[in-house]
Amino acid sequence: MKNSGINLCIKGLLLFFLLVGSISCKEAAKKDSTAEKNSTEAMEGTNTAENFGGLALYTVRDAMGEDAKATLKAVADAGYKNIEAAGYADGKFYNMSVEEFKSLLKELNLTPVSTHQGSVTLDNADTMMADVKAAGFEYFVIPVPPMGMFEFNMEEKTMGMKGTAAELADLLDTLGEKANAVGLKLLYHNHDFEFKENAEGIVTIDYLLENCNPDWVNFQMDLYWVVKAGANPVTYFEKYPGRFKIWHVKDMDDQGRFAPVGKGTIDFKQILANKEQSGMEYYMVEQDMTFDGMKPLEAIEVSHEGLKEFGFE
Repeated sequence: MKNSGINLCIKGLLLFFLLVGSISCKEAAKKDSTAEKNSTEAMEGTNTAENFGGLALYTVRDAMGEDAKATLKAVADAGYKNIEAAGYADGKFYNMSVEEFKSLLKELNLTPVSTHQGSVTLDNADTMMADVKAAGFEYFVIPVPPMGMFEFNMEEKTMGMKGTAAELADLLDTLGEKANAVGLKLLYHNHDFEFKENAEGIVTIDYLLENCNPDWVNFQMDLYWVVKAGANPVTYFEKYPGRFKIWHVKDMDDQGRFAPVGKGTIDFKQILANKEQSGMEYYMVEQDMTFDGMKPLEAIEVSHEGLKEFGFE
């Protein structure tokens, strides 16, 4: 009986040490796994805790056409958190299915916020909006007057519009109602011509702001084009508060050309100080063209550093 009790004690001790050893091994494995995960995230450079701001992918459109995955990886590595697409055709984003594109953005920790849908018509709007919604976007943006209303003078390099401001307002309201019905928010994006009087003496942007239903239609203000037109963004924030949900942020050099944020003359500090009055919820860096040998992927890095100088976050 005595030996039997000793054997039981020995067996108990052995079982105890085996259990402790097993727990220790599991804890060590867990720590190794966590360390490996953290190391991988650091190497990938897509830690959203450090990333902020958005990028309009129109800036890197050529690179997106060549290698969308590598370009989006570069966008994340440059420090951006949100994206605005500008590459939808035939039910695909940048030649990827809706599911493939959405999955890629998730893999890279990039958030789809808005998308420019310049080819929208009353006939294709329902299908297009369904795709935009399925891809995870919040904002459906009309980049120019749609359905053949937009004009571009190649010789003079100027933009304009066929038809009337009233016709455009009615069309935007119709599309805005459709967007609202599927849980999207419709915005109209400006250039410079909307801020100038047309042949009838009407300033198109003012007409749209005063006549479009604010429940269905709001605006993406391109700060460069407002300044280029000789208007003041802050004046519009004061006159039409809460209507400008997304900004396009790009600078203007002393020749009036597009420039990276912080490398031009636009007073972003004054504009940013009026962010709340404008209604801005997101902003997207954009640079339509680059100059003096700078590549678009270089320009987006310069702009992201410039955002910090002005207090964008």
